[in-house]
This record gives sequence, C-alpha cells and structure tokens, in this order.
Amino acid sequence: MAAARYLGIDMGSRRVGLATGDSDTKLAQALKTVVPADLAAAVAAAAPLDGLVIGLPRGLDGQTTAQTLAVQRWADDLLGDRTEPIYWQDEAGTSGVAEDNLRASGKAYKKEDIDAHAAAIILQDYLNAL
Repeated sequence: MAAARYLGIDMGSRRVGLATGDSDTKLAQALKTVVPADLAAAVAAAAPLDGLVIGLPRGLDGQTTAQTLAVQRWADDLLGDRTEPIYWQDEAGTSGVAEDNLRASGKAYKKEDIDAHAAAIILQDYLNAL
C-alpha cells in the first residue's frame, strides 16, 4: 500500500504555515509560509494529497471558542473546493514550541519560519496518532 501524503496547515490571519509528511515515514517537515490569499494555490501545488491536517485552536479546557469557529469557517472558505479530507488536529502551544525549537537550533530565523514549523508540529502530532 502506498504511503498517504498529508499537508499540515497552521492557519493565521496574517500568515499560514505549511508542512508535509506521509504515513510511511511518519515524519513531518516544515515547507513554507504563505499569506492567506495564496493558501489555495499552495495546496494545489502540493497535490496529490491524501489529506489536509489543519491546526484547530481550542480553549484551555478543550472547549470550542470563537477562534475555533473562525478557523473552521476560514478553512471552508479557502479550501472548500478541495476533494481531500480535512483532519482537525489540536494546535495548543505549537507556535511557542516551534519558536523555542528554532531558537534552540542557534540558526537565524524569521517570524514566517515559526508558522511553517508550527504546521510541522501539528502534522507530526497527527502522524504520531496514526
């Protein structure tokens, strides 16, 4: 059976982080960061895909918040014409962990790098659960 390919997405109002990974290696890797208007084109460029794994913000106790609903609506608006299934993955703390990891690497990084690395963490969490 062929490995399933996934695109991890960390949605933000100014930037959207993207990461790739597959069910065979179960390793996610940061891809790039795009502006929201370019998300659909970036997803199309990553095809073929077997699923989109989108970070879902929730409240501290796991409850649905206004931000949860906004991200779900936004994903539907920007990706509603895609045929791949969408898998929602908790994104709690991923941006902070991504920034800590980048800082610990000792390499120079930009704000945009944090979003792509957060997407990789979101996708890695999903792949770990497969």
